[in-house]
Formats: sequence, C-alpha cells, structure tokens
Amino acid sequence: MTEKLVQKLTGFFGKFLSKHITIFLISMFPILELRGGLLAAAGLGVNPFESYIICVIGNFIPIPFILLLIKSIINWMLKSKIKFLNSFASWLHKKADKNKSQIEKYGFWGLVLFVGIPLPGTGAWTGALIASMLEMDKRQSFLAISLGIFMASIIMMIISFVILGRFI
Repeated sequence: MTEKLVQKLTGFFGKFLSKHITIFLISMFPILELRGGLLAAAGLGVNPFESYIICVIGNFIPIPFILLLIKSIINWMLKSKIKFLNSFASWLHKKADKNKSQIEKYGFWGLVLFVGIPLPGTGAWTGALIASMLEMDKRQSFLAISLGIFMASIIMMIISFVILGRFI
C-alpha cells in the first residue's frame, strides 16, 4: 500500500513541484512519513544525502504540534456533534490504545523503538499520538521520537537506496 501511495503522490506533486519539495511533503504525511519520502527520493533519483536531510526535517515538523495539540483536538472532536469527527477521534483513540502497552511497558526506549522500527502503523505520528495520550513528558517524548526518527531514517536509507535502489 505504501509504495502505491508514494507513487501516486510523487506523480501528483511531480507535475508542479520540485523533487525536493515532493519528498519533503511526503515525509510530513501521516502513515508515509520519512519511509515514504525516502522511497520517493530513491525513485526520483534524488541524492541520498540530500534525501536524508530533507526527509528527516519533513518528518520532524509535525511532531511538536502533535505532542502539544492532539489531545485537545481529539477531546474537542469527541464532543463535536459532527459524526465524522466523533468517528475519527474514536479511531485515533483505538490506534493509540492498541499500541500503548508496548510504550507503557518500556517507557522512553519503548517509544524510541516504536518510532524507529519502520513497520506499518508505527512512526513519529503514531508515537507522538500515543505519547500525548499517555501524558508522557513532552520533552522526553520529543527526544525519544527524535531518536526513533534517526533510527528509522538509517534503516530506510539502507532499504531505499541500497536494497531497493538496485531495482528502482
């Protein structure tokens, strides 16, 4: 699913934006994050070093906002009379609840690993959501998520440019 979504977004953004802006935006998207950005960068032939910097920055940008605001936004959505907002907020709660036991058990390092191991459903967005819902210390959460982003970016650089790069 990720690869197809990356291809569609790359094709869409590529019509009117530079390769660098395209991978930056893809890296900011929930679900895709830097995994998608680095896959797009490899497919677009962007220099690996440039790709790394752009995708890491793109993945970082939403995190402080999520840590600071998501809980208030979800609570507001749950109180909303708009059914879609209620449903979406409930879905976010379930997503956080599904993964929170791993993070609660291991704390800081659990959050680092949750963000750092690039599997479907993990990443900086979900890590920040869970940290916020668990009311973890914001500075510690940001540090753990940052370490996880760097860890995931190294893993994805190897996958995108070394392993898959031969086939793209």
